[in-house]
Amino acid sequence: MTLSWLNIVRLGLVQMCLGAIVVLTTSTLNRLMVVELALPAVLPGLLVALHYGIQITRPSWGFMSDTKGQRTRFIIGGMVILALGGFGAAAGVLVLDHAFWPGLLLSILAYALIGLGVASSGTSLLALLATATAPERRAAAATITWLMMIAGIAVTAGTVGAFLDPYTPALLMKIVAIVTGGAVVVTTLAVWGVEGRVIARKEPDEMPFWDGMKEVWAERKARIFTLFVFLSMSAYFMQELILEPYSGLVFGFTPGQSTSLSGAQNGGVFLGMVVVGLGATGLRFGSLRSWVVGGCIGSAAALALISGIGMYRPDLPLLPAVVLMGFFNGMFAVAAIGAMMALAGEGRDAREGTRMGLWGAAQAIAAGFGGLLGAAAADTLRTMTSDAPAFSVVFLTEAILFCLSAWMALRIMDGNRPTTENAGLVPGE
Repeated sequence: MTLSWLNIVRLGLVQMCLGAIVVLTTSTLNRLMVVELALPAVLPGLLVALHYGIQITRPSWGFMSDTKGQRTRFIIGGMVILALGGFGAAAGVLVLDHAFWPGLLLSILAYALIGLGVASSGTSLLALLATATAPERRAAAATITWLMMIAGIAVTAGTVGAFLDPYTPALLMKIVAIVTGGAVVVTTLAVWGVEGRVIARKEPDEMPFWDGMKEVWAERKARIFTLFVFLSMSAYFMQELILEPYSGLVFGFTPGQSTSLSGAQNGGVFLGMVVVGLGATGLRFGSLRSWVVGGCIGSAAALALISGIGMYRPDLPLLPAVVLMGFFNGMFAVAAIGAMMALAGEGRDAREGTRMGLWGAAQAIAAGFGGLLGAAAADTLRTMTSDAPAFSVVFLTEAILFCLSAWMALRIMDGNRPTTENAGLVPGE
């Protein structure tokens, strides 16, 4: 048996819970540190980079899923660790307000737990999808699960933003407790019994982790796609830690308004993913390369618009430009995810988890690098000039990286393959 559509949706609920907890750290808690506590943006940047850096362990989680099975325990256990980390991160913000070093130590521990939880739960979930989803459903499964993750991010950011005004520490902890506790309950109910209903491929013999990694890295497609993931995701995540501080410092947004802005951005991502999911998977319209390139170029244009508004017309609304950026981000992301799901099943059998872990690690490193680079650059430029031009330069730099990603996609992706059912890489280069 393979996963039914209902089971794919159930696994998508786990992705939704992952996004719901992580968005609290990258939006709400980040904003509180930079604006309310007046801490440098590089501090939350380093903390988020820590949680991404720890996700370099993703290949090992995927390898264990390939060789040992029982992915359900890794999914649920990872979500429990992630929930503890999310709650600890919120508590760390409150402690930072009164005692910097104890608060910093608590925050470091919490973000480390977040990284471990995401690596364990997320990679094991993707490995289960890659091994138990019928080949013709992989692209659609990727679209469904990521749409649900973006929905979790958007709904959580928007809801938390609405309930967080007027802000109080007690209200913050109450909201975070509800989100993290609810994520554990939903994940357990969603994943329980699914793995036992599907018959995965025969598990490989035991071998050392590094031998398994060498097997995957020897595959040319896996290597090329890893490099593309790193470059494009560096561009994708560069604005993650500076958009909300930008809205507060340049446009005067309140904490609730800033969090709602993040929710609107992810709503745009959701819409972009829906468009590509329907167009590429349902209507079979356009090549994988055209969707990726269009998403990258559109993202670059939207970032240039966000930069220009802050520099020259701060009286204009920021929200439409942010939603537009989210839309094109979603177009790019779902096409790349479709390729990832297809490629995971190519090459040596029973290494889907290892490949997903490798690309997940590349994405995590790029996310940490991009987020930290954006925050550090904004901090440095703000010491040299005013807020608006400092942030604008960073947004324009991100736009350039998206243009480079589009160029790379044109070089390595096959424009003749019609849909995301195929990996879309140019053969033989």
